[in-house]
Amino acid sequence: MTRPTKRLFAGTVALALLAALVGAAAAQNPIRIGASLSLTGTYSALGQNQNRGYQLCAKHVNAKGGVLGRKVEFVLYDDQSQPATGVRLYEKLITEDKVDAVMGPYSSAITEAVANVTEKYKMPMVAPMASTTSIFKKGRKFIFMVQSAAEVYLEGLIDMAAKRGLKTVALVNEDTLFPKATIQGTIELAKQKGLQVVFVEGYPKGNTDFSALLTKIRAANPDVLGAATYFDDAVAITRQMKELNVNPKLYGVTVGGDLPKFYELLGKNSEFVYGATQWEAELPYPGSKEFITSYKKEFPGADLSYHSAGGYAGCQVLVEGIRRAGSLDGEKIRAEILKMDTTTVYGGFKVDDGGFQISHKMVTFQWQDGKKVIVWPDELAEGKARFPTPAWSER
Repeated sequence: MTRPTKRLFAGTVALALLAALVGAAAAQNPIRIGASLSLTGTYSALGQNQNRGYQLCAKHVNAKGGVLGRKVEFVLYDDQSQPATGVRLYEKLITEDKVDAVMGPYSSAITEAVANVTEKYKMPMVAPMASTTSIFKKGRKFIFMVQSAAEVYLEGLIDMAAKRGLKTVALVNEDTLFPKATIQGTIELAKQKGLQVVFVEGYPKGNTDFSALLTKIRAANPDVLGAATYFDDAVAITRQMKELNVNPKLYGVTVGGDLPKFYELLGKNSEFVYGATQWEAELPYPGSKEFITSYKKEFPGADLSYHSAGGYAGCQVLVEGIRRAGSLDGEKIRAEILKMDTTTVYGGFKVDDGGFQISHKMVTFQWQDGKKVIVWPDELAEGKARFPTPAWSER
């Protein structure tokens, strides 16, 4: 057999094996993975991105023959961004729908609530969009974190402020689990860097009028403003800062500023704004480029953010845990996920005995000329931060 003929034969065999795997997977009942997501409500823009990550992961897994010889299939419900609804839905998924495995919902607040359900039934839950440390420090055994902790979301903003000789910080947050944890972590980081925290105040979930809060911040005149937000409030706060001429030397948000819609809605008023992100398309993680290409093909025109990539990567971790366990037994899957030390399209994945993430690294970006440019940390930066921040009228 000539060399070209051998290559052709080998390729034909590989395709035949893949076809056989796919055919075998299709012949059996699928492995059903349950989850609730914020498809409506306050967190819907982010929950929908996470959902697209889940769906694309399932499609790719099935295209390669599934896992344990079976396809995977998501059973999804809308928790309407409400923790209590999420609890009811996870009970239903496990006891009525009898899913084989579960993935996490969007947000720390909803994950914290549903974790009590999945723990009760010893159902491993990879939670790609829960970053509040306390969730993973309660002795739970069946929940696994994918991203960096809430407490370090604004680390880049604080570090850059300290390096530029800035002195004072104001902090605001939605009064829910993740944003509060972010603020507590940021206060500690500011102290470590020698910055003085001169203002801290929370606001209720769903708040749309930030004028009173911003008027107080303007009076405090901080060098830095850090806002622990979600999408809607990140947009509203930025818009109202301009209206009230609140213009600190550095201003950054946690969640929401990374979505393309942030710039679409605010235009040039997004310029110079910093954002925290767990993943960006430019980061050199294995499989990331292929993920992006597939995502754009599968969901043309849809938002692509770290919530999408995180959903995809979390699903990758669960499927790999099932594959390594060779079983759908919760204890066996848990044991395999605890052993993992790998890099997904989202970055590093490795958890401690409590399921707390110890490998993943997040970054800080700045909106520059309509693009997000990673500016921190230095080893992952693709550009320099533009500083100082000009007046609103000059952007």
